[in-house]
Formats: sequence, structure tokens, C-alpha cells
Amino acid sequence: MQIRDLPYADPGVPDVRSGTRFLLWLGRNQLGGQVKALLWGLLLQLGIAGLPLGVGVAVQAVVDRDGGRLGLAAGLLVGCGLAIAVGDTMLHRVAVTNWITAAARVQQLLSRKTAELGSVLTRRVAAGEVVSVSTGDVEKIGWFVEALSRFAAAALSLLIVCVALVVYQPALGIVVAIGVPVLALAVLPLLPRATRRADVQREKAGKATELASDTVAGLRVLRGIGGEELFLGRYRAASQEVRRAAVHSARMWALIAAIQVLLPGILLIVVVAYGARLALDGRITVGELVTVYGAVALTHHPMRNFEEIAMAFSFSRPSAKRAARVLSLTRTTTTTTTTATTATGAAGEEREATGDLYDPMTGLVAPAGRFTAVVCGDPDVAGRLADRLGGHPADRDEGHTSVLLGGVPLDELPLAAARTAVLVQDKDPVLLSGTLRELLDVPSSGAVRAEDALAAAQCGDVLDALAQASVDTDGDPMRTRITERGRSLSGGQRQRLALARSLVTDPEVLVLDEPTSAVDSHTESRVADGIARLREGGTTVVLASSPLLLDRADRVVLVHDGQAVAVGTHRELLAKEPRYRAVVTRETDEELAAADGRLHDIDTDELEALEGETA
Repeated sequence: MQIRDLPYADPGVPDVRSGTRFLLWLGRNQLGGQVKALLWGLLLQLGIAGLPLGVGVAVQAVVDRDGGRLGLAAGLLVGCGLAIAVGDTMLHRVAVTNWITAAARVQQLLSRKTAELGSVLTRRVAAGEVVSVSTGDVEKIGWFVEALSRFAAAALSLLIVCVALVVYQPALGIVVAIGVPVLALAVLPLLPRATRRADVQREKAGKATELASDTVAGLRVLRGIGGEELFLGRYRAASQEVRRAAVHSARMWALIAAIQVLLPGILLIVVVAYGARLALDGRITVGELVTVYGAVALTHHPMRNFEEIAMAFSFSRPSAKRAARVLSLTRTTTTTTTTATTATGAAGEEREATGDLYDPMTGLVAPAGRFTAVVCGDPDVAGRLADRLGGHPADRDEGHTSVLLGGVPLDELPLAAARTAVLVQDKDPVLLSGTLRELLDVPSSGAVRAEDALAAAQCGDVLDALAQASVDTDGDPMRTRITERGRSLSGGQRQRLALARSLVTDPEVLVLDEPTSAVDSHTESRVADGIARLREGGTTVVLASSPLLLDRADRVVLVHDGQAVAVGTHRELLAKEPRYRAVVTRETDEELAAADGRLHDIDTDELEALEGETA
């Protein structure tokens, strides 16, 4: 794989059983690039290792006044220089390719997982951690994959040099052959401690990144409540912890680096002292001493790869562990399957996903073609129910049967089919940057025009604001750019634009979680009418507690303690179900007790007056 060929047509199915297995899986999937880097690395390292031999031959030729051997030494040095130039250039190209392609593979895997999980991802993993994994962690993982082949080349070249020195000059070669493995393994006892310190540093850095990301995301709210200084203090404290952890980790790596400078120096002194005595005794020539000396002096070059691979593994392992944790998430945790073919029946025919929406966990039924409102009371319970209705049960729901659409389990449908059948709008929808036309240009049935969806969502004021903000689009709001996350719009405007986007999609089943929580009551009433009108004949589920929405639903379901306990219209439940009334009216226990007696014989006019007060 070359950089120009990115992105991958298929990044593959990763081994996410652990961070180490994930790193090894990445290395195996880039075997071709790893082999290329290994070969170019060997050419570079052997070219460097050949320099002392050329110098030794040249020195001995001068001593012996042998012009022929001096010319041979010159040719050898030129050859080594060319090998170094070509090997270093090509190794750098291949190494960078390995790094970028490995990072790109991880990013594609993360993007695919994000698209698969949707809004459920940030409920299972902190948003800041997702950002940390997709930015800094990807770089660390790519670093290890790239460094692995260079380390292999360095280790193999050291082995070749040691064997060659033993053959070339056994007396000194044996000393080098014993000393080099000691140098390579000397820092091994320090690596676990260095790894632990690196893990602590990465953990604290990840938490600081999460805090910064979440603070920026909630900056508008923080300014509204005057909490900037509080969170600034928290981030300052977190960043200081990262600094202290980084210094603590750097001290250990500095010690490892110092050892890898000190020990080769000691080995060099031993070789020079022992070699000088052998030369004085006439057992070796001066040229041989220079050759062995140069070979030992240049061992620091491949030895640096030992330190680098240790650092790369120490820093990339926790990154790979976090990436594996994100990639191991699935859009469903159900453990039951009914057929080997996910979207086909026993006879192989296409299984049509249409009909009533049924949640076996709560007993909730949303009849096909009707507007069903669901009242939960607890926003977290409502959020988890919305996820489950979209085919994304939370981890705590493990073991429960999937939601059924027309009798077909959603988690047995291909992801594209499930998304087409059921669309869930989160209570905090995200608007991407771009023009309004691009925002509404989403996969859809084509039955709902953008203009109708905007009108149903009561986006007239949004269109006026965008038209006024337009400077180069002739006042056309559809061509006006919306800033990232719609930060230039109010919360209610963003919510209504997101609702319009969902309405344009026109799915088989539309699930809305608190779609009008950020708008005033007058606008909410008109939005409720617009949803009911535009979704007539379609299956719509709205999780809300607003009487204005509930009163326009065909049927209302009360979910209490995780079970659907009452079904009826808004007015029926308000009159007969105290638990429903407690959620919708927000009355106290004393008020409920007093009102309960009155509501047994309340007439319709009084009920409408009471509902008017509640709205």
C-alpha cells in the first residue's frame, strides 16, 4: 500500500483482544511494507558497518605501502557510501509510508466504528477519549508499526557484524560478540518501570485531553453560569499532573539513554586496550585493530533502535489499548441469533422490516403508521430507550432481545437496512459545518421536500437569520454556511434544523428524543402540529414529557421502572394515572394527593383548563 492509494478499500477486521494483539495485527497487515523497510534498513546498517572495514584496509595498505589494496579500500568506502545514501533515502520513504498507512488504517477503523455506533459511541466512551484516540493515539500506534521493521534491521545487522568480527579477527571478535548482547539487554530490567511511567503519563494526558474537549464543547454553558474559572483551574491542575508525569517518565528514559552511551563507551575502551596489547604482541595488525575499533564505535547507531522500539512500544501500547477498546464496541450486545443469514428468512427470501416497533425489554409497542409518545420521567432512561429503539442497546442491557420491527430483530438487519428503517434523533443533535442545502442533503425516501421539513420544524426565523448573515449568496439562506456545530445559532434554532433534517430523511420509523426541549411553548405547539402533519401515515415515536407534544400523539405510553405500565391518550392518562401526572405536571406528592380526588369526577372543560395551565 502506497500513500497515493489511500484510503483502504477495506481496512480489515482488527484483533481487539488487547492492545498488544492490535499492534501485532497492524504489523501483519503491512507485511509488504515491513519487509521493504527491513531490506532497506539492512542495506543502510551494513553500509555503515562496512565503513570500518574500508578504513582498516586503507590504514593497513598505507602501513604496508600497498597501492593496490589502497585502491580497493577506496572502492569499498565508495560502495559503502552509496549503500548508506540509497539505503537511508529509501528507508525513510518506506518508513514514512508505513507510519502514515498504519495511522490511516486505524483512522478508517475508528471512522467506521463511529459511523456504526452513531451517538451511542459517546455514551459508552467519553467524547474526549474518542478525540484522544483519533489524534494523538493514532500517531503513537503508527510510530510503533514503523519502528518495528527498523528495529528488526538493526538487530539483524548487529548479529551479522558480530559473526563477521569473530570470523575476521577471533581474538577481538569474541569480546565484541559477548559485549554487544550485554549492551542490548542491559536496559531490559529498566523497561518495565519506564513503561509504567509512560502509561501513567499517557493516562493523565488522555484525561487532560478529555477535560479540555468537554470544556470547549460546553463553553457556552460555562459562560452562562460563570464556570470558566472553575474549569480553567481544573484543566490547569490536570496539565500540571501531566507535566510532572512527563518529567518523571523522561528521567527514566534519560537513564536508559545514558546507559546506552556509557556501556558502548566501556566496551570501546576494553576493545582498544585489549587490541593495543594484541597489536604490540604482533597477534593482529594495525588495520585489523582499526577495523574492530570502528565497528564497535558505530554500534551506537543500530543500538539506538533498541531504545526507540522500547519507547515506541511503551507509548503505543496504552494508545493501542484505548483504540482496541473503542473498536471492540458493537452496535448491539444481544446474544441471540435466529438465522445464519441476517436479513433473509429460512427459505432465503428477503425479510421486510416494516410494521409495529416492539421493545421486548420494556414492553413498548409503537403501532405502524401512528404517532406514539413515550413518557419516562428520567432523561437517562429515555436516552437509553431511544438508543435501543434504534438498534443500539447499552452495555447494561446485555442479554436482552433486540427491538423488533415487524417481527424482524433490528440487530439481524444489515446496518444500512437498519438505518434506513429506523432513524433516531438524539436529544443533542450535531450540525456539521457547511451550507444549509448541504445539511439537508441526506439519504432520504424523496417523499419530503426540504421546504416542507423546514416549515414543519418552524425554521422560518432560522432562514431569516441565515439570509441576513449571508454576504455573498444574494440572501439565499440555503447557500449560507453554517458554522461548526451551528455555534452561530441559538440552541432552539439548532434543534429545529436538526429536526428538519430528520423529517427530510422520512424513515420507516422516526424516533425523536426531546425534539422541542430548547424552544418556547408557542413554537413547540406549532412544531408538534408540523410533526403530526408531515409524519401522517408514518411510524413516529417521540420521547418527551411536554403536554403540548403529548396531546397531539395518537397514543401515549408511560414507562415506569423500565416497564411500559400504562397506555392511552394524554387526557386519559392525565385523569387516571397518578404516576403519569407526576411526570407531566411536575406536581409534589401533596398536590397529587389533593388533585387525585378532584380528577375522579372532573368534567372535560375543567380538564382542558387544567391542561392549559400545565402547558
